Amino acid sequence: MTSKILIIGACGQIGSELTAKLRSEVGIDNVIASDISKSNLEVVNSGPFEIIDAKDFAAIKNNVVKHDVDTVYLMAAMLSATGEKYPEKAWDLNMTSLFNVLNLAKEKIIKKVFWPSSIAVFGSTTPKKNTPQYTIMEPTTVYGITKQVGERWCEYYFKNYGVDVRSVRYPGIISWKTLPGGGTTDYAIDIFHKAISEKHYNCFLKEDTELPMMFMDDAINATIGLMNAKSKDVQIRSSYNLAAISFTPKQLTECIKKYIPEFTLSSNPDFRQKIADSWPNSIDDTQARNDWNWQHKFDLDAIAKTMIEQLSKKLVS
Repeated sequence: MTSKILIIGACGQIGSELTAKLRSEVGIDNVIASDISKSNLEVVNSGPFEIIDAKDFAAIKNNVVKHDVDTVYLMAAMLSATGEKYPEKAWDLNMTSLFNVLNLAKEKIIKKVFWPSSIAVFGSTTPKKNTPQYTIMEPTTVYGITKQVGERWCEYYFKNYGVDVRSVRYPGIISWKTLPGGGTTDYAIDIFHKAISEKHYNCFLKEDTELPMMFMDDAINATIGLMNAKSKDVQIRSSYNLAAISFTPKQLTECIKKYIPEFTLSSNPDFRQKIADSWPNSIDDTQARNDWNWQHKFDLDAIAKTMIEQLSKKLVS
C-alpha cells in the first residue's frame, strides 16, 4: 500500500513545492496538504487540502486518522527575520508544532516524521568554513534556538521512543515559484525579481556576505531522498548538514549580469546583517552524502539562468 502523507505548512515556500513534487511521485490523493489558511490557491486547488493550525494537536490527530496518514512533513515555522520581531510567537509555533507531531509518532499513530532544521542552529562561535556536522552550536536568533532545541528533541524521541524522525539543516533556499518568506537568505530570491523588474537591487546584506545556498529543486530532492532512505542508513537523528554552493551578493550580481548586463547592486545592511554574520560561510555535508547518497545538481550559473528564465515568463504572464 502507498503511504498517505500529511504536509503541515503546505502553503509556504518549501511546503508548496514539496507538495507538488510528492503528489507527482505518489499520487495526488495520497498527499494531504494543510495550512492555517488558504493562502496558496495552487496548493489548495491541486488536491486534498485541510485547514490545520500546526499548534492544534487535536486537529492534526483528527486529520491523520481521517485520511489514514502514516507520514508527516512538518514544514510550518516562523523564520529567522520574522521570528526576531515576534520571539515568543516564534518559540510557541516552532516548538509546539514539533511536539505535536513527535507525540503522534510516540503514540504509534503515525510512523514517520520529517522536520526541517536550519543553518540557523549555528552561531558566531561556530567554525565558519566547511562547518562540520558536529561542532559548537550557539545560535543567536529565536529561530535558531528553536531549531537547535528541536534537534535535541528529535534525537531524544528516536532514542527513547523509537520515533522514526528525519531532518536536514537547510541552507538558504532559492526558488522562482514562491515569494520570499521572511528569511535572512531571502535576498537571493528578491534580487532576481528586482533584476528583471527594476534592473537594480538594494541589498539588506553587505555585498561580501558569503552564505550557504541551494536551489529549491535540490532541497526538495534532498528531503524526499532522506525520507526514502532505509532506516538503517539514517545514522543521524538530530539533523544532517546539507549543502550545495556558497556565494556573496556581489558574486550573485556578477552572475546575473551575464544575462542582464545593465543590472546594478547597492548595499544598505539592516538588522539581518547581524543574523547573517552569525551563520557559516560554507557547510561540510559529507555525512549526508555518505549515508544516503545526497548529491546536488545546481551550481550558481544554473540557478541564475533558471531563475531569470522562469521569473521572466512568470512576470510577463
